[in-house]
Amino acid sequence: MAKTEGEIIIKKYANRRLYNTGTSTYVTLEDLAKMVKKGEEFIVQDAKSGEDITHSVLTQIIFEQESKTGNTLLPISFLRQLISYYGDQMQMVVPTFLEHSMKAFTDQQSQMREQMTRAFGDTPIAKNLQMPMQMMEEQVRRNTEMFRQAVQMFSPFTGQPSQPSAAKKTDSKDIDELKEQLRNLQSRLDNL
Repeated sequence: MAKTEGEIIIKKYANRRLYNTGTSTYVTLEDLAKMVKKGEEFIVQDAKSGEDITHSVLTQIIFEQESKTGNTLLPISFLRQLISYYGDQMQMVVPTFLEHSMKAFTDQQSQMREQMTRAFGDTPIAKNLQMPMQMMEEQVRRNTEMFRQAVQMFSPFTGQPSQPSAAKKTDSKDIDELKEQLRNLQSRLDNL
């Protein structure tokens, strides 16, 4: 896909076809997945309404990738936990946490590649080395622990049975405390 100047707009038509306005070509979800892997930024708009539907199209790409490869990235336990946060008081925290976790993971992956290159040079062996499982497991443990701590920080009702949403009334003091906790968590994540 040729990268155009400015923002790449993908139009999605009622017949489910996707049109890249930057290259004036029709594209598939697979083409969009390749653009993501190359780091190309784009926005998907409904051709009729102009509504931004990027989120739903990216979600569809993930669904297709998970279905077709048989090599899933999202474990069932993660999916269940993620679904449980919809409509919960933690829903507003999860996207930021996941975004920072993925950024930290990407940064660590880059550091690991640099260390492998320094250790083994620019050889075919170095290019084919994979991250040892122990390091990956340790990273997963750290991320899981950070997520558990974040949930505890933002859940003032930890250990108590769930109450109906109508009964969960939070006054401005509680909101201010939550905001302060969110700032503290953001600071801790930035330091990681």
